[in-house]
Amino acid sequence: MLTDNHGRRVNYLRLAVTDRCNLRCFYCMPEDGLHWLSRAELMSYEEMLRGCALLVKMGIEKIRITGGEPFVRKDIMKLLTGLSKLKGLKELSMTTNGVLTAPYVAEMKALGINSVNLSLDTLDADRFFTITRRDEFKNVMATLDELLKHNFTVKINAVVMDGKNTKDILPLVQLTKDLPVSVRFIEEMPFNGDGHIYQGLQWDYIRILDEITAHFPAIQKLEDPAYSTSYNYHIPGHKGNVGIIAAYSRTFCGSCNRIRITPQGTLKNCLYDDGVLNIKDLMRSGINDEQLEQTLLHAINQRAKDGREAEQLRVEKTGVHESMATIGG
Repeated sequence: MLTDNHGRRVNYLRLAVTDRCNLRCFYCMPEDGLHWLSRAELMSYEEMLRGCALLVKMGIEKIRITGGEPFVRKDIMKLLTGLSKLKGLKELSMTTNGVLTAPYVAEMKALGINSVNLSLDTLDADRFFTITRRDEFKNVMATLDELLKHNFTVKINAVVMDGKNTKDILPLVQLTKDLPVSVRFIEEMPFNGDGHIYQGLQWDYIRILDEITAHFPAIQKLEDPAYSTSYNYHIPGHKGNVGIIAAYSRTFCGSCNRIRITPQGTLKNCLYDDGVLNIKDLMRSGINDEQLEQTLLHAINQRAKDGREAEQLRVEKTGVHESMATIGG
C-alpha cells in the first residue's frame, strides 16, 4: 500500500498523454490554442508504460487517461492495450471530449475499460459552439450514444460558468431521468491558460445544489464512495445520478488519493502544485527502476495537506493560470 506523509492512501494515477486538444473551450485555453509541446518533450508510450508499471507495483490500482484530448494522440489504443495488461491494475478508465471517440468504443470495451468521463458543458448545440469554439456537438452526442450502447459507466462532466451555461444545469439534470448516467457539475477553476488572473467563483457547489434543489425538491443525498471528489445525489424516479465537484472550493482534499503525471512527465501531487519532479527526464538520464521507485516514494511523502497549501507553495506566486490541457485535470 502506497501512503503519503499525511497517512493518506495513494492508489489513483491520472496520466495525461497529450497537451493537444481539438476543442478550444474558453475556460481551458485561448482561442488560438497553446504553445504545443514537441514530440521530444512528450513522454513516449514506452516511458509511460514503464512509469505506470512501476507505480502499479508500488500500489497504484486505478489509472485514468486524460489530456488534452487523448484521442488526438496517434496510436492511443497501443498505449491503452499495454496498460490493460499491467498485472495488479484494477481499473483503467478515460476522460474524453468525445469528438473522436465513438469509433474506438467497442475496442475500449474489449480491453476492459468500463468507465468513461465525457466532458459536455451543454446540451445546446449553439452554446456548445460558443463554449468550445468548434462545431462538434453531433460527434460528442454520437459518442455518448455509443458508450451507453456498450454499457459503459458514463459520467458527464460539466463545468458551471456564470453567464455561459447556467441555463444548462436543469436540462443536464433532466438527462438523468431516462439515461443511466451520472451528471457531475464542476466548479470553474483558474486553469484557463491565458495568463489572466482568475476573478473568483460565482457558482460554488452550494449555489449549484440550491439551483437543482429548487426545481427537484425530492432530491436525495447519496452516500459518497471512499475518496469521492463529488457530493452525490439521486432524484427519485431517475435512472441516473447527479454529482457536484467542489474543485475550486477543494472540500475533498483531506482524503485525496490521486497523483498526476503531465504529458511532459511532471509528477504532480496536487492539481494546484507546480510539479515535484520530472519522471521523463529521470528515465532519460539512465535511472534504474529501483532508484526511480525511491525517488517517487520521497516525492509522494512531500505532499501538501490540501490544495490551498499546494498553491501557496508554488514557486510562481502570481496565481494559477496554466491550461488544464497541460495538467491533465
